[in-house]
This record gives sequence, structure tokens and C-alpha cells, in this order.
Amino acid sequence: MTDTRRIRGLLADRLGVDPRALAAFRIGLGVVLLLDLALRAGSLTAFYTDRGVLPRSLLRATYPTLGELSLHALFGALWWQALLFALTALVAVALVAGVHSRAAAVVAFVLVVSLHLRNPPLLNAGDSLLRRLLLWGSLVPLGARWGYDAAGTDERVLSVATVGLYLQVLAVYVVNAVLKLRGDAWHAGTAVRYVFGVDALTVGLGDLLAGQATLLTVGAYAWLALLVASPLLLVTAGRARTLLVGALVGGHLFMLATLRLGVFPLVSVVSLLPFLPASVWDRIERHARPLRERLLDRVGDRRGDAATVVPATVARLEPPSTQAVAAVLLAFVLAWNAASLGLVVLPGTGADTVDPEQRRWDMFAPVPVQTDAYYVTVGETAAGKRVDLFAGAATASPSDVDATYPGHRWYLYQQHLRGPGTEALRDRFGAYLCERWDRRHDSRLVRVEVTLVTQQVRLDGAGPTRRETLADRPCPG
Repeated sequence: MTDTRRIRGLLADRLGVDPRALAAFRIGLGVVLLLDLALRAGSLTAFYTDRGVLPRSLLRATYPTLGELSLHALFGALWWQALLFALTALVAVALVAGVHSRAAAVVAFVLVVSLHLRNPPLLNAGDSLLRRLLLWGSLVPLGARWGYDAAGTDERVLSVATVGLYLQVLAVYVVNAVLKLRGDAWHAGTAVRYVFGVDALTVGLGDLLAGQATLLTVGAYAWLALLVASPLLLVTAGRARTLLVGALVGGHLFMLATLRLGVFPLVSVVSLLPFLPASVWDRIERHARPLRERLLDRVGDRRGDAATVVPATVARLEPPSTQAVAAVLLAFVLAWNAASLGLVVLPGTGADTVDPEQRRWDMFAPVPVQTDAYYVTVGETAAGKRVDLFAGAATASPSDVDATYPGHRWYLYQQHLRGPGTEALRDRFGAYLCERWDRRHDSRLVRVEVTLVTQQVRLDGAGPTRRETLADRPCPG
């Protein structure tokens, strides 16, 4: 009995999740979703309506299967997108408040998938991770603590779903570590120097650090070491696990302060919250107790939520139906990530299906980005005047390349235009610039030209510059 109790304790310490960690995870997902919606809302017309860069006809022609699966593509008007954005924001608030948390996670997952399918060129690894976290969140008791529906449970949660959540997060780090180890630039310690040499990517503190070769080299090796050490998240407990989580969180916050990565660093921070042990949440609750008591005086404590200490060897199992779904999803996660590394071949993968190696956690790996790029967008009015058409897009070499992109989503979209097979998207971008100008100005455009300017990043100085015309067409009408 003693050995059995000891094994249960070890499993609970390493694979069980504190209910307060799940509550923090739930709140973090809701906050990040609200922030993501706010950032996207500034380009609602441009990215999600028929008057934008990807009208529904072009969406379905370019992505015939994905375009049919998006609720956001049912109508092309601004009112429909605003309605779905408002609904998604309401669900995100429900997550933060802990109101019907599992149902909110399911609805949020459906709406986020629909939003992402409406304009696939805007997506990055952060979007993929957010979808997966919402899906796993629907399979664990997100509302056990710190929410409107909280039952005040003390029991650490240990189930197939919690193991799946852990392994989903771990897959991001392990796959990325393997891919980075396959790249010469990461072995040489120069990878981060190349990344920070891309002016379109560096923001904030990144512009100050871009020339600090020694610091960036040390940073490259340190981050690679953390990625390689990430499997220790499953085998450590207590203070050791807390320190590892803290180091990874610090790395992501550094990315947030230096690189144009959208909400990816914040989503990554949220994904690490379930790994924090009970001792961390005990300390947080002790410091937060005065504030909590004042709030409860105002709204009332519906279900007690009084306990703060989680027994080390107690674990609550989820219903069999939930565990069955989680088991299938976990098997898929393991198989997919193994296939993305070329370790196994999934049935049916080929040229006509989605390739796992094209949908993997390959952030700056195995070869970091080594090309800087910006766009020159010039229009000609009916009076013969040449004008800049896009925010920050200068006709001469800009002093700060990242300023030529209005935001992270515009950066992703315009980088996508550089790829092969995007001629129709480039042509529509040119037409959109014409239409936008005509809506905002008294003069009319007769022609638009979009030129891509790229410069190779070199560690010993500026590389050669190349210009490529992506669109040169008369304006509609």
C-alpha cells in the first residue's frame, strides 16, 4: 500500500494539475483572445469583408475546402464580421469570469477556427497554439476555481485530458528543439543574430539589441538549451519545475518586447500556467486574499471556494466520455508531431493532403529567416500625380522597415504575398489599394504598382538589395 500511495503521489505531482492553475489558464486564454480580437478589429474591413484583400470569391478559389468551413464567410458585409467578433468577445469574457467554462471553451474554439479559416495568410504558430489550447481546455475542468461557477474543489485533476494538455504544450518545445538542432546556424550560435538583423521583425528593445553580437549569441545558446531541457517539465516537480517554467516564460516575454510575433509569446506564457505547482498558487492566494474578500463582500460567495491547499496524492478523474475523446486527440497529437519530424508516415499523407512537415512548430528553424523585406506601393491619379498608397510604404529606402507594416497581421499577409502561386492574391491587393484610395480621397486612381524590396541579411554588413514587381495593373473602373 505504501508503494502504491507513493506512486500515486509521484503521478499527482507530475501529471496532475492544480485546479487553480486551470483557472489561471482559463483566464489567460480569455484575456489573450480579447487582445487578439482587439488587434484584428483595426483591420476588420480589410481582412474579413468582401471589400478587403480577400473577398469570399477569392477565398473559395484559393482555399476551396477551408473557405467552405468558415462561419465568417457566410456573409461578406462588415456587420456580419462585427457581430461574430462581438460574440467571440462575449465568449472570451465568459472564460475570464468562469461562466459555463467548458461550454465557453467549445464555442470559443469553433469561432476561433472559423475566424482563422476566413483569412489563412494571416496566421502564425501562435494562432495554431491558441486553437489547440482552447480544444484541450474544453476537456478539463477550467471552472473548478476562481470563477462564477467555481465549486471550491481541492482535488488535483489527473486524467487523459490533463496529460494531453501537458504533451500538447511540450510538443511545441520538443519539435522546435529538434528542428533547431538540425540547423547549422543554431549550432554556430548565429541564428538569433540573423533574426535580429531582419528589421521588419525587430520592434521595441529589438532595435537596440540588433547589433549586440555577443549578447545575441549567448541568447541563442540559452534559448536552445531551454528548449532541449523542456521535457523536464514532465519529470520535475516543486521548485525545479517552477524555475524551468519561469525561465521559459522569461524567454517568451523577451520575444514580446523585441520581435514582431503577435500574440504568440502571450499564448505561450498561458500554455505554461498549468505546469506551475500548488505552492505557487498557495502563495498567490495568500497575497490576493484581502482583495478576494472585498470582492466576495460585493458579489457573495456562491459556493464557498474556501480551500487553498491541494493534497499531494489526491487526483480527480474526468468522466469516461471526456477521457475517450481526450485519448483519441492525444493519439493524434503524438502521431502528427512525430510525422512532422519525419519519424513516421501518416496514412493518406501526400501531395493532395495536408503535409505534417508543412504544419509543424518550426519557428525560426532549422534555418532562421535571413531576408529583410518591405513594399513600395505607388498609385497614379487621373491627374498624373504619383502617390504612396499604404501606411508607411515609402518610395525610398525606409529608415525603419518595421514601421512600413501597420501591424503584425499586415506583416504576415504581405510576407505571404512573396510566396509562389499567390498571383491572384497580389492582383487583389493592388485592386484593394485602388478601391481604398477612392473611398478616402476626392481624386481617383488609374493605376497601381506594388514592388517588393528585399535585402539579404549578412553578419558582416548589408547584403544586396533586390526589387520585384508583384502587381502592376490599372485600377478597376
